[in-house]
Amino acid sequence: MDLAVFDLDETLICEDSTSLWLRWLVSQGFAPEALIAQEQALMRQYHAGNLSIEEYMQTTLAPLAGMATLTVAGWVRRFIHRDIMPRVFPAALERIRWHQQRGDSVIIITASGDHLAVPIAERLGVEGALAIGVEVTDERYSGHIYGTATYREGKVTRLGDWKALQQDRRFEKTWAYSDSMNDLPLLAHADHAWVINPDALLHQEAQQRGWQVCHWVR
Repeated sequence: MDLAVFDLDETLICEDSTSLWLRWLVSQGFAPEALIAQEQALMRQYHAGNLSIEEYMQTTLAPLAGMATLTVAGWVRRFIHRDIMPRVFPAALERIRWHQQRGDSVIIITASGDHLAVPIAERLGVEGALAIGVEVTDERYSGHIYGTATYREGKVTRLGDWKALQQDRRFEKTWAYSDSMNDLPLLAHADHAWVINPDALLHQEAQQRGWQVCHWVR
């Protein structure tokens, strides 16, 4: 049995899930419109490779602080149906099913919060998601995160921790799929690295390392 690990944003779907989520919150009147510009500024730092993931999560979780988890879960279901599923790459679904038909385990690993990633993984029919831990206290979101963030090297750390817990399974090979230079540690860690819709820098890296390059479209 192999393990297939898929990044979410711009890999399984054609946009960024947290950006979409904030736009959905604003459209429903659950967050101020100014939050969109704040998040876009932080995403520019992400693409430049100098984002503080703690600052990003604190900013984007602010609308949920104090909200009941059941309330937010209902919002997330509506959001996934309207804004996530129509943006899934058909080729990504084909690749997921290919792995499943082989008997491989398939998980998502993403720098999005687990309040979004876990239900998205469920809708996509994969085993689960490793995502940034979003803190819940007394069934309400605190607005804070916890644990090792699944970002850059943190993805490799969290994946190793997850594997260590799978005591009844031994994975022969690991496949990793991502669009981002921030996932270079994850791609380098894998036995089979697949680069999806890369920018020029990642495309060059993939060519030098002999990685598979794919161009997936909606």
